[in-house]
Amino acid sequence: MLVLRRGSGCAFLQPGLVGIDITAADVATATEAATALGGLWLSSGPSAPWHNPSQAGVTVRAYADLRRAPLPAAIDPGTG
Repeated sequence: MLVLRRGSGCAFLQPGLVGIDITAADVATATEAATALGGLWLSSGPSAPWHNPSQAGVTVRAYADLRRAPLPAAIDPGTG
């Protein structure tokens, strides 16, 4: 299961900037989902994964700038 929570843990409050926590059953899925954000928006990429004992799965965080297009190399996921 993939859970996206926009705005979770944002260290900044500016229009168009978001922090997204992605929780998935395993590290590979969570990391892949956070990496895919780079194809949509300029993104930090995934953080190191962490596990919350009260929650199933693992979580990674990514920051994205919704005001800017992704970098050209990130547009085609098949090129990475």
